[in-house]
Amino acid sequence: MTQPSPADLAHTAVTDVLTALTGTSTRPVVVDSPPGAGKSTLVVRAARTLAAAGERCIIVAQTNHQVDDLLIRLADPQGPRLRLGRLAGHSYEAPESVLSLSNTLISKDIKDLLACDVIVATAMKWAYVDGPHWQWAILDEAYQMRSDALLLIAKLFERALLVGDPGQLDPFSTVSTPRWNGLPHDPMNNAVTVLTNHNDATIHNLPVSWRLPPSAAHLVSRAFYPFTPFHPGTAPDQRALAYTTPGLHDPYDAALDEAARTGWALHELPPRHTARVDAEAAQATVALASRLLIRGAEAVCENHPQGRRLRPADIAIGTAHREQARHIQQLLDHTPHTRGVRADTANRLQGREFAVTIVLHPLSGRRDASAFHLEAGRLCVLASRHRHACIIVARAGIADLLDSHPSNDPVHLYVPAKFPDGWEAHQHVLAHLADHRVRPA
Repeated sequence: MTQPSPADLAHTAVTDVLTALTGTSTRPVVVDSPPGAGKSTLVVRAARTLAAAGERCIIVAQTNHQVDDLLIRLADPQGPRLRLGRLAGHSYEAPESVLSLSNTLISKDIKDLLACDVIVATAMKWAYVDGPHWQWAILDEAYQMRSDALLLIAKLFERALLVGDPGQLDPFSTVSTPRWNGLPHDPMNNAVTVLTNHNDATIHNLPVSWRLPPSAAHLVSRAFYPFTPFHPGTAPDQRALAYTTPGLHDPYDAALDEAARTGWALHELPPRHTARVDAEAAQATVALASRLLIRGAEAVCENHPQGRRLRPADIAIGTAHREQARHIQQLLDHTPHTRGVRADTANRLQGREFAVTIVLHPLSGRRDASAFHLEAGRLCVLASRHRHACIIVARAGIADLLDSHPSNDPVHLYVPAKFPDGWEAHQHVLAHLADHRVRPA
């Protein structure tokens, strides 16, 4: 029997979700999605489907950037013409890309937007809305939405479509929250967990990642999504990374060549315990980005079969901590060729996509493996932003660190165990990277 193509698998999954929206069931509809599976595209199609059925709906996103991106997609002239509303905060300044949208109204007052087919805003802004009521709400990035944020807006809608990635970062707080562990009103539960604890939800899975190449999709699926595996949307020969200028045959070029050939590279520095900001490792990430651009990296893919020269905006450097990202960004801004390369934390890179990513490993140079650095979602985000290649920069000794700090997270009553745990996920990724190691001479 012929296996269905990735496009057929994705089409069937999306059709099932859209069909569930127009059914008579009142259960929440949950869509679990791997990285790059088209969550935003599904949110837009769901909103258009509801509008076509005569249902006005609201969309709840987590950041202003996500709201603006969804508005631009909804206003696409190739799609049906909708009356769109953008509920904004008092400090919001709309970018030109949003101001230029036709048939789109931006207001700080919900009363100005009630005639719109679809209204989009952040969860924080929806929390201040009182009075109107909608049949449907679409919650984007629902696994990153805290339960207390959901509680504040639950009165606004009857039914909900929750779309999100269960393998990435959980909601976080800057205050201590152990006192609520295991309680049904734990504010650190995500929106999906809360709704499915109190309702029998209909759960769907998107089975294809259109972002990750086969070299990454198989690893990320095994390491972070063992119970909901997914497939790459492209074949191994559809994407390629090449350089127009020969390298200098040093470790930087060796790592770049390995990444172009296999999709992965581990640029391993000598073992050493370091401060949080490791100057040598930070410099290595910047040097790799600079060399990538100096060598004229060209990417071939299904969207650019003739190849496209990579620009600084096509490259990102991911870190675990803000101090690391700030230090690297300062180096990038003062290094020729790298202005425009983005350095940021996993939390802020979540949802973004780049041709090539360079990752400073969360456990590099550390004396211990804390829960923060072992979190599976953090490594999942860092390892799943790229379309072509991912280069990991790390100090040797991470395997020994993991062996000396086995997973020992406390077990709380009424808190489901999370699989895979961070320790296991890190071991999976590290074992894979062992075959792509490049050491400085």
